[in-house]
Parts: sequence; structure tokens; C-alpha cells
Amino acid sequence: MKILCVAEKPSISKEVANILGGGRKKVRNSREKFIKNYDFTFTFNSEDGPCQVTMTSVAGHITGLDFGSAFSWGNCVPGRLFEADIKTIITKKSIYENIAEEARNADKLMIWTDCDREGEYIGFEIMNAARKYNRNLGLNNIWRARFSHLERNHIIRAAKNPVNLDMSAVSAVSCRMEIDLRVGTSFTRLLTDQLRQKGIIEKNELASYGTCQFPTLGFVVDRYKRVKSFTPEPFWYIEIETRKENKKTVFNWVRGHFFDKMYVVMLYDRCCKSGEFGTISKIESKRKPNFRPFPLTTVELQKDCARFFKMSAKTALAAAERLYNLGYLSYPRTETDRFAKETDFKSLLEVHKQDPRWGSYTTKLLNEGFETPRSGSHDDKAHPPIHPIKYVSLDTLNTLDEKKVYEYVVRRFIACCSKDAVGTQTVVTLKWGDEFFTASGLMVHEKNYLEVYTYKKWESSKQLPKFTEGEQVKLSSGILKDGKTSPPNHMTEPELIALMDANGIGTDATIAEHINKIETRHYINKLKKGKNEYILPTPLGMGLIEGLEKMEFEDVSLSKPFLRKSLERSLEDIATGSRPKVDVLNTTIGVYVDAYSVCSHQILVLCNECRRIILGNSSNNNNNNNNNT
Repeated sequence: MKILCVAEKPSISKEVANILGGGRKKVRNSREKFIKNYDFTFTFNSEDGPCQVTMTSVAGHITGLDFGSAFSWGNCVPGRLFEADIKTIITKKSIYENIAEEARNADKLMIWTDCDREGEYIGFEIMNAARKYNRNLGLNNIWRARFSHLERNHIIRAAKNPVNLDMSAVSAVSCRMEIDLRVGTSFTRLLTDQLRQKGIIEKNELASYGTCQFPTLGFVVDRYKRVKSFTPEPFWYIEIETRKENKKTVFNWVRGHFFDKMYVVMLYDRCCKSGEFGTISKIESKRKPNFRPFPLTTVELQKDCARFFKMSAKTALAAAERLYNLGYLSYPRTETDRFAKETDFKSLLEVHKQDPRWGSYTTKLLNEGFETPRSGSHDDKAHPPIHPIKYVSLDTLNTLDEKKVYEYVVRRFIACCSKDAVGTQTVVTLKWGDEFFTASGLMVHEKNYLEVYTYKKWESSKQLPKFTEGEQVKLSSGILKDGKTSPPNHMTEPELIALMDANGIGTDATIAEHINKIETRHYINKLKKGKNEYILPTPLGMGLIEGLEKMEFEDVSLSKPFLRKSLERSLEDIATGSRPKVDVLNTTIGVYVDAYSVCSHQILVLCNECRRIILGNSSNNNNNNNNNT
């Protein structure tokens, strides 16, 4: 029997061929320089016996959707694209033809694409390519390998236990692609044409619209406006200090602060009249745990890499994917934050005993401190949390990004398998007059997971003097203080990722792409300030969102997350088989058709807003330049 296996990437194809072929394989070139065909023998099951196998790959999608030439830019008004015919086009002809040729005499096709919705759709594209010269291949004789990493036994189990291609997932991706094409292209052409005609953007510039791009940009603009419109408010509070055992202790008012100065002055005056002594009314010491992290998801990986390494979400995910392709990490696109009960944690940890950085801690952990990782509440039923599969010395990795991401994933995994850190927190309450004040101190007893998870600090504080309940303590100072409320900070990438995730903008796998897209379109800029990097809208990005906000839409917004969040829920319904694709298509496209009608009739509102903001920014820049000269 002849089996054609097709992976999503050349590196996966090579590694799977090495494993299944037992190192014995013949290598043939294909029409595409970077795609190889590997021939070997493997027994998938006892019924078929030893099979002649060819393993090859694609490099992502090999087909795409597009409109016919009658609907190319300039040949029709953009609004017609909502109902125009769509055709499937071959985007990578040499790879497509290689699959078609290799499948010509195949008895079965086995799909080895990434195990997510997008991978399922790429598998569908592969099936269609394979059927070009072999119409016997169809859903009834196509195997689908389910795998999450490239460990040898895991790959062999996947080969011997194939499943069917998930056509519900294929339908969900197909639906999303059609909506993105129709909506994105129609609005992009409308915006670009109008902004070019009005001289707001250059003739070679593009003002693209995307159902994820604009809500993402909307989050940035909303935060920017909140910062700029912020007016500080004065407040007042009381703070006291004591000195005992040569230690100064600051006690904070339990009421926090008030915006009514006279009220605070009255309370302060009462305190002062009670004398210069306060009474220790309560001392409470309790165990304070510092919990080890949950198992790692894609969103957490992106947030932490942005926070710890100032690495963009796109860069972090790209590095994790390279490490996955090399077999060092599990699949990096996952929403799961709980491990399966049968996971062999100790075997995964054992290989890290050799590392000079975390090896000694791992050895100690395996000898006496191992704890089963905590279980989160998310399981995407497709992949485990991100974790290390093989040990590799950091010195042998190619890039600094790969080194940082690999070390982070390893340390996070080891931390997951460790005990929580433990300390004791003591809170002392002091009564002065009728008001209460508190001071707290922390003593860390066991760092545990924090010994290896070096990205997080938890230290003992300055220790409190020894107080006793009922003790009269002389105050070294009791002061009425004032302050002002602080504005929110501009958006950071970890915050933006969290907002997108919470509001259903994109998926764990596509969040990075959407942030990168609005940056490459010059809708946002990244500004480094001190140790932090902030995301700010450009005048064009600001103008687009402000213009859309001023339009009179009926119960919809093109710059808020609600439409896309609803679509993501609908796509999930398609993927689970609970809602037909055609229903989601008709409903969603109908909403955007109505929105397009409003937008096209009120496009001058958007153009005027863009011009106002861009010219205003230019004027401010000129004034600043004049002031600097």
C-alpha cells in the first residue's frame, strides 16, 4: 500500500520522516527548492502491513480566495464585493503540483498539519491538491494525524491512531476567510479611494480595514483619549509614623484618602486632640502563599515575553514556533492551561538536570519537592499547555529570541512542578483618636518555585518592630498630606493582548498578527519610555477611529469589539457543528452591508476627521519645532 503524508512545514516533514523511517529514508527534490520528498517504509497497522510512504510538506496555505477580474480594484464599486462571486486560486503552484504528482498513485493520504482550525483547513487544501490526478482520494480514505510535539513515541502513536479530517473546523475557517475577504476588501477600497482623493494619504498608501484590526486600534485610541482628557483631582489623607527599636514605621490610613479637604481636616484635628500617643489595637500574622504559575498558554506566553523581554507578540510566537519545529517545545498555539492526568512530568524534568542554569534546582525538585502542576479552567481539547519536549543547551540555539523564549518556557514549566512560595505577613493596626492606621511586614520563609522562576520577585520587607496589642505608642509624626490622582498610562503590549483576549478579538494564534498589522499600516507607533514601551495611535489611526465614531450607525460599531466577538462565537458554533456555515455568513454579511451603506454615505465625516487630526498634529509639531529653535 502506498501512503502520501503531508506536513504543514518542511521541518516537521523532515523530523516525522526521520522518526517513522527509523533514520532510513531516501530524499528526493521537488519542484520547490525548500520542499523535499522523503521515501521510507512504515507499518501503520497490522491490517495494511508495511507501507511504502512518501512524506512531503506544504509551507502554510497553498490556495486562497479572491474575486474574479470583473471585480478587481477600479472595475466596480466596493459595495458590490459583498455579493460578488468568489473563486479559489492556487497561490503556491509548485508546491500544489508536487502534492498532486506524489498523490497520483497513492492509496491513502495522511495529513500532518498543525492541529488547530487553520491546520484543518490547510489539510483540506492538501486533499484537493491530491485529488487533481487521483479522484479515488476522498474523505473516506484520508487519515489525519493528531500530534502536539515531535517526541518520537508521541509521533509514532499519532501515526498509528489517525482520525478523520474535521470538516466542521474546515467550514469555520472557510466562513471566516470569506467574511474577512468580503468585508475587508470592500471597506479597504472605500477608505483608501476616498482618503487618496482627498489628499489625506499618498497615492501609494493603503488604508486597510479588518474586522480585528480596527477593534484592536480602537483599544489603543480609547486609552490615548483617556490619558489626554484626564484631569487630576486633589485629595487629602493622614499619615503617621512611629519610632521604636530605632526603626521608623509608617502607618497608612485605612480610609485611604478623601477629595473633601475640610472633612479630612476635621478628622485630623480630632486625632491631634487625642494626644501624641496611639494604641496598638490589633496584630495579625498569617501564612501568605505566593502561588506558582498555571501551565502556559499562548496568550500568557505573548504577554510575559512582552513584559519580561520587551519582545513583541509576533516575535515571541515566531520564536516559539521555530523551537516547536526543531522539536524542543510542544505546539505553541494553545488555550489549554491544564495538563492531562497521564502526563509524565518527571521524565520531562529529568532531561533538565544537566543544565548549568537550572539543573541543580531540577535535581533537588525531583528528589524532594515535586508537586503536580495546578489545573486551570481552560482546555481546548486539541493541545496541552506549552512545555519543553527536549533539552537543548542555550548556547546552541540560533537567535537571542529563541534563547529567551526557550529558557522562559523551561523555567515556567519547572516552576509549575514546584511548591508555592510561603511567607508570613504581619499587619499591625494602630488607633489614633477615632481613626485606624495599618503597617504591614512580610517575611519570606520558602522561595520554592521562585528559585527557578527568576522573572518574578518576592522579597521579605523591612521587618516591623515588636509591638504588643494594647501597647501605647508615641507618634514621631502625624501629618495631613495631599496628593493628586494620576492619569492612566498609555497602552502597553501586554495590556493590549489581554484586552484582545478578553474581548474575543482574534484567537490566541492570531492576536500577534493583528497588532503587527496595525503597526505596519502606520495606525500605531511604539514609544519607549524608560523601561516601558507604550503603544500610541498615529494621527491617521486616531482619525480613522474618531471618524467612524462620529458616523450614525444603528446599533453597531466598526471600531468596538462587539461585532468581531460575536463572529468568533459563531465560528465556534460552526466548528462544533451546532450552527450551519451559511447561517453565519448571511447574518454577518448582512450586518456589514448595512454598516457599509452608512459608511459610504457619510464618508466625508471620516475624511474631515482624519484631516482635522492630521493637520492639527502637523501644526503642533511645527510649533514645537519653533519653540526648540
